[in-house]
Amino acid sequence: MAITLTESAAERVASHLEKRGHGIGLRLGIKRTGCSGWAYVIDYADESGDDDVIFEDHGVKVVVDREHLSYLDGTELDYVREGINEAFKFRNPNVKDECGCGESFTV
Repeated sequence: MAITLTESAAERVASHLEKRGHGIGLRLGIKRTGCSGWAYVIDYADESGDDDVIFEDHGVKVVVDREHLSYLDGTELDYVREGINEAFKFRNPNVKDECGCGESFTV
């Protein structure tokens, strides 16, 4: 099982953690929402708990609740800039379908 970051995503997270001044990494999860069922939740991780699994890539830790891992296993998180837009992009091999607006997915 693994969650990976591209170099671009790792640099972005590390930069924000440094500006923030605290935190152990990035927390990645999912929640029920949208037309397709699931949406990604991304936040800073200030600590980890007993139910968390921690991955490290390019020097940045990604904390995932064990309950969400089967939905996220194999996901690569990228950070892309397209024109004036910039965002994290998820490449999740478990996704079977996405809604038209791109906000939610089905596994």
